[in-house]
Amino acid sequence: MGITVLLGAQWGDEGKGRIVDALAQDADIVARFNGGDNAGHSITIGSQVVKLHLVPSGIFRDTCLNVLGNGVVLNPRNLLKEMAEIRSAGIEVTPRRLRISQSAHVILPGHIALDAAREAAGGGIGTTQRGIGFAYMDKASRTGIRTGLMADPEAFGDAVQKHTEQVNKTLANEYGRGPLDAHELAVEYANAARQLAPYLDNTFHIMQRALADGKRILAEGAQAALLDIDHGTYPFVTSSNATVGGVITGLAVPPQAITRVVGVAKAFATRVGGGPFVTELQGEMALRLRGTGANPWDEYGSTTGRPRRVGWFDAVALRYTAQLNGMSEVALTKLDILSGIDVLKICVGYLVDGTQLDDFPQDTAVLARCTPVYEEIPGWHEDVSRMRTFAELPERLHAYLRRIETLCGVRVTIVSVGPEREQLILSS
Repeated sequence: MGITVLLGAQWGDEGKGRIVDALAQDADIVARFNGGDNAGHSITIGSQVVKLHLVPSGIFRDTCLNVLGNGVVLNPRNLLKEMAEIRSAGIEVTPRRLRISQSAHVILPGHIALDAAREAAGGGIGTTQRGIGFAYMDKASRTGIRTGLMADPEAFGDAVQKHTEQVNKTLANEYGRGPLDAHELAVEYANAARQLAPYLDNTFHIMQRALADGKRILAEGAQAALLDIDHGTYPFVTSSNATVGGVITGLAVPPQAITRVVGVAKAFATRVGGGPFVTELQGEMALRLRGTGANPWDEYGSTTGRPRRVGWFDAVALRYTAQLNGMSEVALTKLDILSGIDVLKICVGYLVDGTQLDDFPQDTAVLARCTPVYEEIPGWHEDVSRMRTFAELPERLHAYLRRIETLCGVRVTIVSVGPEREQLILSS
């Protein structure tokens, strides 16, 4: 059956979790291939909102095996907390449902302390301060601790203690900060290792057997293409490959196994943290798109709670990520938020130094100087939140979708008109 890849097509927070939740109905395996618990996927089931940060969204489908691949970095403390929260919602989280690669890397309190210290010292980029980048730094420098060591909790605890002692030197010498309790953390993380050891597995073999057996695999990306370490708006990016290439390395699968790539984008654009954002809005329209924060559907981060920066839809950026990832289709979320706006705007080009750019610049300094070239399109006033088929959607909304398809060169096959499961519309 091959691998369906689901990726964020903008700067993250596009609503990937609920799309994965829907596509997982037809999947045997849902696998996470990159990032850490700085991701945030909110799934609305009835009146209950469950927020996932690391566990794949297929956990809500009893028939799915969920895999955390080798490209992931995980914090044992936070993962155990998340697993407990999922269980409190009545969802089974056992080794039958969740497997963790022995080759993934571990985020430790020392990484988080260094992340916070750098941000406070003014040397950061507005991270979530969860230690993600510092864990990947250790991985790249070949000094990281891999999850496979948790099979020996005592050895894992010793490694945590040594790591913490080394971090304490850096905290004192470079940032003037006090030490972490290395012994206390070693005890805590050794205990965490005992709880997580049953979940460890050789996920390379899991994936290879699944492909050989014709299983249906859904690869779930964290963050989004414009935050990719190589292809995003560097340095305002994440620390891993959030593009389709990350699937191959982060799950150890061959490229020819990928048969479908679905990009997820909002019907407008949002961004959290620093970095250029060409279509960013201020004032009343920004407040209109963002919401008040009283509703889980409003534009506030699932992980951080920070208000998201908002702007009009950027077709230049989406065309770039569609080409970069070979997207076969797009899922467009939050169309209900645009209902009632008289005139919608779509960015169709960038103006920089008197010249119009039709392609997304890879130089972030150039992107930061760009201003948007807009095309206006009539909005719709119907309440689309109660509509359940493409045929019911108003003609002006269809016109908006068709224009996005033309500008971006990719079909829109899924739309959402609200946060709940039944408010997701899939083309037949």
